[in-house]
Amino acid sequence: MEETIDRFLSALQAERGFSQNTIAAYRNDLAQFAAYLRQPPGDDQLDPIDDWHHLGDQQLNTYLLHLRTRDYASSTVARKTAAIKSFVAWLQRQGVISAEIGAKMASPRVDKYMPKAISQEDVARLLAQPCSDGESSKPESVRDRAMLEMLYATGMRVSELVALNLDDIDVRGGRVECTGKARRVRTLPLFGSALAATKAYLASARPHLVHGGEAAFFVNHRGGRLTRQGFWLILKSYAQQAGIEEITPHTLRHSFATHALDHGAELRDVQHLLGHVSISTTQVYRQLANGQHQQAAPAAEAESAAREAPAPEAAAPEPAEAEREPQSPAGARV
Repeated sequence: MEETIDRFLSALQAERGFSQNTIAAYRNDLAQFAAYLRQPPGDDQLDPIDDWHHLGDQQLNTYLLHLRTRDYASSTVARKTAAIKSFVAWLQRQGVISAEIGAKMASPRVDKYMPKAISQEDVARLLAQPCSDGESSKPESVRDRAMLEMLYATGMRVSELVALNLDDIDVRGGRVECTGKARRVRTLPLFGSALAATKAYLASARPHLVHGGEAAFFVNHRGGRLTRQGFWLILKSYAQQAGIEEITPHTLRHSFATHALDHGAELRDVQHLLGHVSISTTQVYRQLANGQHQQAAPAAEAESAAREAPAPEAAAPEPAEAEREPQSPAGARV
């Protein structure tokens, strides 16, 4: 059963360009589904199966009911259901199961997700942490300041940040090119303190960290590409030092969007900078800007970047990725 799941995920990535995070989530969801089918709980009164040819509406409906009885958020159940529906449709196209199976599957209602931003004062305090306590000259500190500044100045995703290569950075032109979901590429401007921090990292920090011909722009203490897990450890450490309790890997992205809109940036421009396909995804930040962050305002360069950005090109929608805290051993050096 796992071999069939692997073939489905390979086809999904090739045909629709889903990110590694979405593929990993689908793999976990479908593996959980397969494990349930092999050994369903006795209370569900379902005969086990070990071949997808035997999948029918009874198995589908019982498993979806099983998910709803677990302590999952509605968004998690919706994602697991979406993964199964997509897999069932692929099995039908492959001739593994009948086209009638799963016709009445319904997705659960998802509670509206509200991203969390921090104030401009909190952002300033967070950005100052790598330069505190005489640590500003250490290569890791210079790197960390550049990463935090770039995230807040551009609004890019953490996964996009750690995927950057040297060729993606144009310090002379003040631009960074990142590849987002579904391999969509966008060019984002770098200004002021973010550009200065990037130049400082290139000149005085990266040469001391990197080994050989590593293409990654941000590298760890071993000279290899920094991971999302590594960045999360760094962010949590600085957040604790700054006295910021509630923070996630995307907090600076959410804060960038909220502060830019609160300062008067156009919604369509912020949509382009964030790489959202649908403007409705960006509109949630308007609610934050009009509510709890009235006092916040982005740096001047963030506003200028938003006003100069062109409108995004139309693209096919893709499933949303849930923001999850990466897991990494505590105290790991990055």
